[in-house]
Amino acid sequence: MPTTQTGNAPAAEAERPAHRDPDVRRWLGAYASSAVGDNVYYLALSWAAVQAGTPAQAGLVTALSAVPRAALMLGGGVIADRFGPRRVLISSDALRCAAVLAVAALLLVSSPGLWPLAALALVFGAVDAVMMPALGALPTRITSRGQLARVHGMRGLVVRLANVVGAPLGGLAVALGGTGAAFGLAGLLFAASLPLLIALRVRRLPADDARARGSAWSDLTGGLRYIRGHRVLLPLILVIALSDLGFVGPLNVGLTLLADERGWGAGGVGWVLAGFGTGAGAASLLLTARGRVPRAGLVLSTSGVLSAASIGALAFVPQIGVAVAVALSIGLISGLNGVLCGALLQAESDRAYVGRVTSVSTFFSLGLAPLTFPLTGAAIGQWGTGPVFVASAALCGLGGMVGLCARDLRRAELPG
Repeated sequence: MPTTQTGNAPAAEAERPAHRDPDVRRWLGAYASSAVGDNVYYLALSWAAVQAGTPAQAGLVTALSAVPRAALMLGGGVIADRFGPRRVLISSDALRCAAVLAVAALLLVSSPGLWPLAALALVFGAVDAVMMPALGALPTRITSRGQLARVHGMRGLVVRLANVVGAPLGGLAVALGGTGAAFGLAGLLFAASLPLLIALRVRRLPADDARARGSAWSDLTGGLRYIRGHRVLLPLILVIALSDLGFVGPLNVGLTLLADERGWGAGGVGWVLAGFGTGAGAASLLLTARGRVPRAGLVLSTSGVLSAASIGALAFVPQIGVAVAVALSIGLISGLNGVLCGALLQAESDRAYVGRVTSVSTFFSLGLAPLTFPLTGAAIGQWGTGPVFVASAALCGLGGMVGLCARDLRRAELPG
């Protein structure tokens, strides 16, 4: 075990504000580099697939990673809790770096077709299934529970920055050196996160010794029983599941179809997404500055209901300017909701179970929710944007109502 990983951090260091904590800054730097690399990678994969095959084949290649991600996500939570999130993240980023650089080298010397891209997408999906629960579990090991809201706010800002920077950077790499160069850039960005992750000091738990644990299956079932018996986590995960299942379809596929129906064009989609991103970034900035929201459970549940109302209203807005304003409100409210969900999920979880708890919530957010894309498209084709947006908003609103009706979640507070 590297010497940078310590058993017990000093109390003064544990209570240090997150933005002044060198370990939090190292983690954010690693996360930023990896997140920008993700955006570069996905653009390079899409472009390379379009160049090597038909549009249908390209769509299949880019969707392949969702299969292992959904199938293996719960097992990824077990791995994060058994071996420690820091070790899992280091291994995951190293594997992603090696895989992407191998494909970059192959593309620079030949034109291998779609098969290497499909294999890379499958590898990425499998690695994501392991990496995402570890990513969610790591903040509880590097900062105090009272700083979790601030850490999630900072993470939200990093996500917005990566989305703004990553795609143009990937496009520039493709323009200057082709897809091989873009994959190479993504690999270098993954590699840049490794020294920062290696330098992290994290708190060890007795459960980090995998030899003292039972089987992986018993760990998985034990984690599910832990969630089922928890009076805050069970309704919170149900809130997250309902909100994400109702949210991602309209704000992805649905928005494009709505813009086409209204005649806003691709530029209109960009403006609406910019409004959403601005609102979500403002929410992250607010949580970063404040560090805590009083009555977090009540705010979380109420924001779910309010965001649902805004999502339903978006389908009935005729002018692009008003749509951007509505999208801004959706981003602000749902951004606040997302940060509070993540912070409360980790604050309420026993540290020995954080990886498994995160894997269950992520399974719904990034495993099942993307599967609603074709369903949303087919439903809009059958019934139009208005009814589908309203139905999706009702699902989101149901999540908020679950939170309001669950007394323990409604009264939950973030540690101060």
